[in-house]
Amino acid sequence: MSDERYILRNARALAEGYLRASIREGDSVIDATMGNGGDTRLLCRLVGPSGHVTAFDVQPEALRSTKAKLEAEGLLDRATLILAGHETMGDHVAGPVQAVVFNFGWLPGADHAVTTRCETSLRAAEAALRLLAPDGIVSLCVYPGHEEGARELSALVRWSAGLPVREFNVLHHRFINAADSTPNLILIQKNVQSGTKRQQEI
Repeated sequence: MSDERYILRNARALAEGYLRASIREGDSVIDATMGNGGDTRLLCRLVGPSGHVTAFDVQPEALRSTKAKLEAEGLLDRATLILAGHETMGDHVAGPVQAVVFNFGWLPGADHAVTTRCETSLRAAEAALRLLAPDGIVSLCVYPGHEEGARELSALVRWSAGLPVREFNVLHHRFINAADSTPNLILIQKNVQSGTKRQQEI
């Protein structure tokens, strides 16, 4: 057992904790927003040499940065990097997958005018649920500190709140004593439809 005490930090740290608890070696997972490659690298470590990560982004510089990170650690053979919008994931991945990870917004250090968009983000989240294995999770980090991010948060909260409770458990993390611009985490887990019932009682 670690001697370090738990520190409640931010949406991304919360998401990482859930991913570490959910993903096992040999799993197939998706990084829906490659960015600079941090999440893709983490996922490659978690799935191990027998697992696989499929990662998406629309910006060539995101793919280059991610490829360089993976090559530096000898992880590139665990990943497929695709230059395409995350809403197309169903065209590239057959599923089922254990996890789909979203970090909405823009590529750090790049043009902030190029950002995820509410309409395609919703389509991508819907595609992720269709690919999800029982007990699999979708992690959505949303950044409402800019206009499009605020639209995304409102739409994703409304959409996820309407998911059937018998099929999905949905959790919304928001730091209620922080500014409205603080990142939020929405976590969705697909319930087992047969065998032992693992859905929480509501």
